[in-house]
Amino acid sequence: MIWPLAVLFIASGCSSSAIDNTAVVNQSNSRVEPVTENKIKPKLPTVSAADESREALSDFVGTADNTEKKNPNVIGVAVLNEVRSARHGNYDRVVFEFKGKDLPTYHIEYIDRPVRACGSGDVVPLAGDGWLEVRFSDAQAHTAEGAPTIKDRSRSPNLPIVKDLKITCDFEAEVTWVMGVSSPNRYRVVELSKPTRLVIDIKHD
Repeated sequence: MIWPLAVLFIASGCSSSAIDNTAVVNQSNSRVEPVTENKIKPKLPTVSAADESREALSDFVGTADNTEKKNPNVIGVAVLNEVRSARHGNYDRVVFEFKGKDLPTYHIEYIDRPVRACGSGDVVPLAGDGWLEVRFSDAQAHTAEGAPTIKDRSRSPNLPIVKDLKITCDFEAEVTWVMGVSSPNRYRVVELSKPTRLVIDIKHD
């Protein structure tokens, strides 16, 4: 009678140990998961529509020099799917919106006339006394079938500074837009997310 009881005790002890080990693993998992989430969350974009509105009301110094930023994280080609322009307080704002979460490499600078189309070399007429060029690399403004993602490729918003806005290149993974401005004033660049946008603000004076 003693031997069966010992076996029963040992079997019972093993079962208890297995349950305890499982409990420890579960507790460990419950501790690890929140830590993992905390490490990931700060990396996610958090800019909201309210943030963009506050940004639109802020003042800035800006620059008249060239601006360039390379983005090696873009996979494939970034697709430009919308361009907007509007007046915001004491500056004009132009927004370039892309599909996906990453902006392509971009280069911004004031250029001299004549402004020419990249494929044909034809002169592109633009109003104003200054011409701000925005060039995107590893980007396109058309679908895989060749249809333009932005149909209005030449527009005249006639804002206080931004008078004309025209595309001059959409060829071999390069997209270029040029703003005809009334004066080559200082500007700033803002990157926003959800959706992915490159914002250019040009001061009125």
